[in-house]
Amino acid sequence: MLVWCSILFFLGVTAFLDSTFAFGEIFRTINSVLFMLVSLGLLVRISMKRRLRELETLRERVRELEQQLRTLEVKKRTSESVRG
Repeated sequence: MLVWCSILFFLGVTAFLDSTFAFGEIFRTINSVLFMLVSLGLLVRISMKRRLRELETLRERVRELEQQLRTLEVKKRTSESVRG
């Protein structure tokens, strides 16, 4: 993520220098296309990380519920053995 942000920062600096020193129209086109592609890459990466985090949260919750279920089953068995 740091690399992506560094690239975006570099593209922003070059766009500023281009507007200040007027490097040319071709550079502006290339810079804007690169800026869009890197931004798209960042959006995809953030989306993937969000999904993975959500999936990990759900897995963690399933583990907790399974543990609670085991605890309840053990309590049920011990209460049945005490009665019987």
